[in-house]
Amino acid sequence: MTRPRVGLFVTCLVDLVRPQIARAAKKLLEQAGCDVAVPRAQTCCGQPGWNSGADKHTREIARQVIAAFKDYDYVVAPSGSCAGMIRKHYPEALPGDADALALAARTHELTSFLVNVRGMTGVSASRKARACYHDSCSGLRELGVRGEPRKLLASVKGLEVSDLADGEVCCGFGGLFCVKYPEISHRMADDKLADARATGADMLIGGDLGCLLHLQRRMKKTGKAMEVRHVAEILAGEE
Repeated sequence: MTRPRVGLFVTCLVDLVRPQIARAAKKLLEQAGCDVAVPRAQTCCGQPGWNSGADKHTREIARQVIAAFKDYDYVVAPSGSCAGMIRKHYPEALPGDADALALAARTHELTSFLVNVRGMTGVSASRKARACYHDSCSGLRELGVRGEPRKLLASVKGLEVSDLADGEVCCGFGGLFCVKYPEISHRMADDKLADARATGADMLIGGDLGCLLHLQRRMKKTGKAMEVRHVAEILAGEE
């Protein structure tokens, strides 16, 4: 059987802040039977421009991303936010563009791809911890990703995962929202962290690094830290 060729969309934040997430994602995709490449020509997905109304610049970025990933069977991102931008908003930014529609159809969030496309039911990783899981708004609302990360995390030996009481409430990051409305954003993050601590967890896991960095920063401000990890790191057994 031919191994599918997957182009890994690394994301700006992963590339600049925590590249080990990309390595973990590549490891998981290879375990799922894929040949994985990271196109050097890739850049931002264009979401900041799209959210701020810079439609012309967003279209230019989208065309560059389309060209960079045109030769892959699938595009996979360890981020519901970036995957959602390509799947949902590239066809809006480039209406009627066949290449934009084709790329959107081939693009997936990491855990959704592993479970729904590659049929992965578990991993061999182990991690002794009590964790809670944060659903990003983009992954949950735009892509419907909810059960997939939990299904895979349930197979991690020694890991106990709890849901948050207000799990469908935004953490306050929201891309440019945290820049435009910092006071509201901080309060939302503090509420989310209080919810996380109420579970008794010593680790917060999520699928979008933007959310995780936002919450981690507020932890440092409040002086009540817990370990913060991307779901790919835990599933790949990365320390």
